[in-house]
Amino acid sequence: MNSTPDHTTVTVLGLGRMGSALAAAFLAAGHPTTVWNRTPAKADALAAEGAVRADTVAEAVTASDLVIVCVLDHPAVQALLDPLAGSLTGRTVVNLTSGSPEQAREMAAWAAGHSIAYLDGGIMTTPDGVGNRASMFLYGGSREAFAAHRDTLAVLGDPVDLGADAGLASLYDAGLLGLMWSVFGGWLHATALVGADGVTAGAFTPVAVRWLTTVSLFMDRYAGQIDAGHYPGDDATIDVQLAAIEHLLHAGHARGVDGRLPELHRELMAKAAAEGNGGDSYARLVEAFRGR
Repeated sequence: MNSTPDHTTVTVLGLGRMGSALAAAFLAAGHPTTVWNRTPAKADALAAEGAVRADTVAEAVTASDLVIVCVLDHPAVQALLDPLAGSLTGRTVVNLTSGSPEQAREMAAWAAGHSIAYLDGGIMTTPDGVGNRASMFLYGGSREAFAAHRDTLAVLGDPVDLGADAGLASLYDAGLLGLMWSVFGGWLHATALVGADGVTAGAFTPVAVRWLTTVSLFMDRYAGQIDAGHYPGDDATIDVQLAAIEHLLHAGHARGVDGRLPELHRELMAKAAAEGNGGDSYARLVEAFRGR
């Protein structure tokens, strides 16, 4: 398959919901796309849209300059690629399979040993968000490969370059998912709290989203404090917030709302205050998560 400067040839290995969405985005952008899946029927819809269905993994990887892998897990990636290391030499592999930072670095070392350009990626969206330029795709690994294929990868979503460490995409992915679940948990707790007095989620949520914009400003400020290891309480100290959280706990208790989430925050704040750090900013609690 021949490629042009604007339409790099692409192979997608793995056609689950996410893999199929990736292949569809490449096709929609005009990239000659070869697809492979262990169950061939999963390629039917893509083939109808113009994708080339490969009968074997070997046929799939030799068809393109850029090989995208999106399968179940790291062992599945190894099982697919290990036997084809020689065929992949000189090509670029972008592994969008979920895994750990350690697994990503192991794959990067394997790729380097076979002269394969390697990028590890984190997909920060659902399949429906693939192809939306607002969706983030995180990448770590070969700087040369990222520069060469950035425009092609951009058809999936905004390609965020995390640098040469292939493990960082998986590490950011894990951290950002933790942040998402924490935000969801806080929002659901708050929605239950106000809902006990008849406020609908639809009425409360726009106010909550607006509040998160203000919260993000504090995050920016606190990031510098964390990096410096210095936590001046010049906005709202832990002592002040420790008093404020009692109002949340009281309101929840009075309404029968599960208080375990705010109780965790109170526990962390109370520990910091007991250690003599009550006059510091909330950012000080990063030390509790670090286990110090």
